[in-house]
Order: sequence, then structure tokens, then C-alpha cells
Amino acid sequence: MATQRNNPYGAFNFLVSLGDGDEASVIAGFSDVSGLGTEINYSEYRNGNDLVNTVRKVANTFKQEDVTLKRGLIGSTDLFQWVKDVREGADRRRTVTITVLDEARKPVAAFRLANAQPKKWVGPTLAAKGGGEVAMEELHIAHEGVLYE
Repeated sequence: MATQRNNPYGAFNFLVSLGDGDEASVIAGFSDVSGLGTEINYSEYRNGNDLVNTVRKVANTFKQEDVTLKRGLIGSTDLFQWVKDVREGADRRRTVTITVLDEARKPVAAFRLANAQPKKWVGPTLAAKGGGEVAMEELHIAHEGVLYE
């Protein structure tokens, strides 16, 4: 699905599927997605009879960054319910898909998070100062791998 072009795609047009339904069942969209990343660990190794006095870097394990989703608080308890289920011992692993859209709202790239589980839910910061801020909730997701399509 990844579509290449000369101009980069905007970061403002995307869909998030939490793996529990289709696009028609989306209650509210997310305003921010962050943390898509992976890091490879390396071991240093050198043979005792190597002619060069330097170590080689040998790739070994890798780790995935947690992904953070943010959205305006809309009264839906779907995110909190997922956290609550896992907190109470249920295995609720999902395949979360973040799809990047072009200006015509056609899919051009997708990031799939394998075995995604909620790690942390953060409710809104409430302050009676008379500001016009939107009440936001955050969901931090741990996962076992990201696939870029």
C-alpha cells in the first residue's frame, strides 16, 4: 500500500483502527499519534586473533516504542474499558492499524502494531480558569512489532 511521491504527505490526515471493528464503527477520531518507532540493540564482538583492533557490531534484540494516542473526551468509555479489561486479567491483544491518507483521503501507507495492549490511560486535565481548552484523554499502547505497509 505504501505509495511514493515527491512531496511528503501531511501528518494531519490519518485513521486509527483499534482492531475491534470496522471504520464505520469509529466513535471518535484521534488528534495525535506519536511513538511509532523501533530501536535495534547491538553487541560488541571481537575475535582474539583479529588483525584490526576494533570491535564488530552484531545486531541482536530490538525493542518497540510505546505508541500514544490522544483524542478529545467525548463520553465514550471504549478506551477505558479496554484498559479495565486488561487490568482485571483479560487477554485483549489487538492489531492496531494507523493508516495515513492523502489529500483525497485515499490510503497511502499503514502501520500495523502486532499484539497491541493498553499500557496507560490518562484522563483529561480539568481546570476552571475559563480557558477554551479541549478535555483530552490519552492511551499509551505497548506492542510486539510494527509493520510498515
